[in-house]
Amino acid sequence: MTQRSILAGTNQTIIIKVGGSVTVKGQEGDRLIAETEGAGGLTVERRSEAEIGRARAAIGDHVLFDVRIKLPNLIEKKTEEALEVQMGGSGVVLVPFESNLKVYAGRDIDVQDIKGHVDAFSSADLRLQNVYRLGNATAGGTMDIHCQTLSSRDVTFGAGSDLRFYVADLSSARLRVKDLGGYWEARIGEGEKSVYLKSGGDVTFVTDQTVEPLPPNYILGKVEKPANA
Repeated sequence: MTQRSILAGTNQTIIIKVGGSVTVKGQEGDRLIAETEGAGGLTVERRSEAEIGRARAAIGDHVLFDVRIKLPNLIEKKTEEALEVQMGGSGVVLVPFESNLKVYAGRDIDVQDIKGHVDAFSSADLRLQNVYRLGNATAGGTMDIHCQTLSSRDVTFGAGSDLRFYVADLSSARLRVKDLGGYWEARIGEGEKSVYLKSGGDVTFVTDQTVEPLPPNYILGKVEKPANA
């Protein structure tokens, strides 16, 4: 097993690029700890916010994603530096609870217990649980979202397979959904935010609010109450 750790501090922007699967967990303290059992290597570096990195993952000759990224401009961030973790294989990254994350993986992503902002891009399955603020997210496989709030008033999330979506404070939104069952629209409250969910499987929208179907067909898809409702 290869392991690296570094002092991260609070409200730190952390970019994680993994060729395989990654589990990211929030923890007490101010250190980042990354470990991998694969032979693909592991690096942890501190970079300037002004730098632009490349996130790339491929299987054989097929590139799953290959994009240039600029670090997010977050209000909470107190430093011009960011941490970058790169793994050729799969692994685990432990970060301070208040971290702001941007995660790329050639396979699965599992993020748990983060009080900051999370962007996540997975070529396979994506699971975000107990995340405070969700930015952008896409998944080539399933997507399971459980977060407190959204970073934008107009968002689109896409998954190649089933998509389960729960945002705890989403009380006023216009919802558009396209999945295996077709297309439907609904409104929660006054419809102030716009949420578009696209799935190659089934979409399950989770909310404790009243969901009103919209014309012309007044169709609702799968809507569930949260487990603690």
